[in-house]
Order: sequence, then C-alpha cells, then structure tokens
Amino acid sequence: MDGPTVRRHWLAAGAALTLSLACVGPTGRTFVTGRIEPRQIRFVTVRETTPGEAGGRRAACIHIRIARDNTGEAILCRFGIETPLHNHEGPVSTALAQRITADRINEATYSIFGAATVETPLGMLCESLKAALRPAFQASIAGGLFTTQCHEKTTPVLFGAYTL
Repeated sequence: MDGPTVRRHWLAAGAALTLSLACVGPTGRTFVTGRIEPRQIRFVTVRETTPGEAGGRRAACIHIRIARDNTGEAILCRFGIETPLHNHEGPVSTALAQRITADRINEATYSIFGAATVETPLGMLCESLKAALRPAFQASIAGGLFTTQCHEKTTPVLFGAYTL
C-alpha cells in the first residue's frame, strides 16, 4: 500500500460483478463500489396468470454474503422478492422486475453499507438492508412483495461468493 493510507477491505459481496466492497480508511469513511446488474436477478414463475385477469406471480431468491476479511467473520443475508406478472397498471415484464429489483438492492446496499463502520455487527447490516428494501421495493412495483424467506420454487442467487 502507498504511504500512510491504510485501507482495510472488510465488507464484500459480489457475483459476476462485485456488489459491494467497502473500504475503511484512516478517516473511518466507508466506500462502496460495484453493482448488481438486472440480468443477475433470476425470476421464476410461481403462479401463472389466469387469462383475462390480473395476477400470476414470479419470485427470486437473493443471498448476499457479507464478510469482514480482516477477521474472517461472515454471514449470509437471505431474502425473497415476488412480483405480479400483471397488476392494475398492466403486464409487469421480467426485464422490468429485474431492473427494479437490482436498482432497489443497489440503492439500499450503498446506503446501508456506506454508513457502516468496522464495529457494525454484520447481522445488523443484514437486518438494516432488509428493513430498507421492504418499503422501497413494495413502493416500486404495485403488488410486489419483499419476503424474509425465499419461495420454494426459486434457486438462490449468491452475491458475495468471494471475500476480497
């Protein structure tokens, strides 16, 4: 490392791209980089739409690994997302659901992880992330649900498989 700047990489999450990497420097300021891309969110149809009616559902399962690499401490923050296939506004495409989901996760991650310190308990970060995501996601898609458990038909998408 250069000069007196000591940076500790302590919080990481990533998939094909890094979701979050927080670095705490001598000022204690946390920097978060990277993004989840919409294509990384894998939705499956869990209930078909009844012809001529609003309804039908798709779901995705998200697991975000949050880790401190200076201590090896890590947790898996798990949650589910459900969206209607069709709501009162019309059809909700998979691409739209993916984009909104990725955007809300990225926004919440930057907000919550960016305010974290090296003393912040990892479990608290996970719970704070979920608390921020629930109202933001549900306000973004009429009929959207944020769940603490994943639907049984979904396969988890793991972000943060690697600690940097």
